Amino acid sequence: MPEAPTIDSGNTVWLLVSTALVLLMTPGLALFYGGLNRSKGVLNMMMMSFSAIGLISVLWWFYGFSVAFGSDVNGFWGNPGDYLGTKTFLAETDLWGATAENPSGIGVPLYVFMAFQMVFAVITVALISGAVSDRAKFAGWLLFAFGWATLVYFPVAHWVWGGGIIGADLHALDFAGGTAVHINAGAAALALVLVLGKRLGWPREGMKPHNIPLVALGAGLLWFGWFGFNAGSELTVDSVAGLAFLNTQLATAAAVLAWLAVEWIKSGKPTMVGASSGAIAGLVAITPACGFIAPWASVLLGLVAGAVCALAVSLKYKLGYDDSLDVVGVHFVGGWIGSLWLGLFATNSVNGAISDVIGASDGLFYGGGLTQLGRQALAGLIVTAWSFGVAWVLAFVIEKTIGFRVKPEAEVEGIDLAEHAESAYDLSPAGGGSGGAFAMAGISPTGSAVGPGKPAAEPTGQVSEKVAG
Repeated sequence: MPEAPTIDSGNTVWLLVSTALVLLMTPGLALFYGGLNRSKGVLNMMMMSFSAIGLISVLWWFYGFSVAFGSDVNGFWGNPGDYLGTKTFLAETDLWGATAENPSGIGVPLYVFMAFQMVFAVITVALISGAVSDRAKFAGWLLFAFGWATLVYFPVAHWVWGGGIIGADLHALDFAGGTAVHINAGAAALALVLVLGKRLGWPREGMKPHNIPLVALGAGLLWFGWFGFNAGSELTVDSVAGLAFLNTQLATAAAVLAWLAVEWIKSGKPTMVGASSGAIAGLVAITPACGFIAPWASVLLGLVAGAVCALAVSLKYKLGYDDSLDVVGVHFVGGWIGSLWLGLFATNSVNGAISDVIGASDGLFYGGGLTQLGRQALAGLIVTAWSFGVAWVLAFVIEKTIGFRVKPEAEVEGIDLAEHAESAYDLSPAGGGSGGAFAMAGISPTGSAVGPGKPAAEPTGQVSEKVAG
């Protein structure tokens, strides 16, 4: 006779910690994207990430979780009524994965699993924003985020993890989101930039990152939070969670080295932006594979992803699409590399769930032939086509109705002031007087003393609000 439902404290605590780690990734993304952006648009860039936390969290609670993880209706979405936000799930039997034979499931309360998956939905939407920095109306972004999450992310999460066509029927592998998160967001980003068009002056004008320390800080927070993203996706505290944790670190470290090597060879100088971008490329690529491949294959994956993504970010100049912060070059390309890697290196020897639970096969180099590689490719194509198509239609409709792109004068003067009436950097003189800090210290900007009989010299030019970029 089955035992009474019991909460597994270890699994529950690990998933709560992982949830907090993944939530931290979205503010980390805001810093990463904000530093890469020009100074006059940094707040708008960061607002897109923070607004995603607000909007998508509420949508996920109300109906998104039910669409993604409710009982399968037709392979495309879950029953919207199963976990509707008007219901409450606090009974001792409300444990995720609970069945009549196993009333405890994995021993984790349903709300804990709901929260964990919620923060995945949040950052997937936020990832898209980097492609359209400096030119998207905030109202248009919110409307797009609402539509894309509802029509794309929630159903795709069901396809991949909730018993839908990709995971249950196609038997494609995706441990933590290479297909559902990165290919998905990257395809949408490409559609958005094609509808909104290029930034004024791109690519003639230099649009360099305005604050590289912010980029490094954001990358560090993303790296830190990604351990919850990947290792937390095992949902339980076991050896596979440890494998995913180790693989995440190895692939990311290798990708940093590979990106820097490519950069060094191409331009003669390794950069902090390159190291940060290489880390993100490695994190993206290992996401779908971290719990399904051996550590040596993770190192190789990181080297390949770091090098290929370093080259892929230049595609926008050759093909003419203005992906401001390289969402396509890093997330779309990196997601594809990691997903296809499973068709080559996935092995039951490190995770028996590959065949026992998912019904997938070993990769090509472990005697599985081309079967799994074909499944991975088809899964990526399905998600790419759906996400790109829906994103393009949504962006086009928004642009033709309320308008998605800001006016040219707002783009030139700065989208932060135009959309939010605030600026990231106030470089006006301290205290409002002329001379700023020099005058307060009794020294004129020219070096002469300032006193009651010696007025401070007037500034010779207007103080620019821009720091760089």
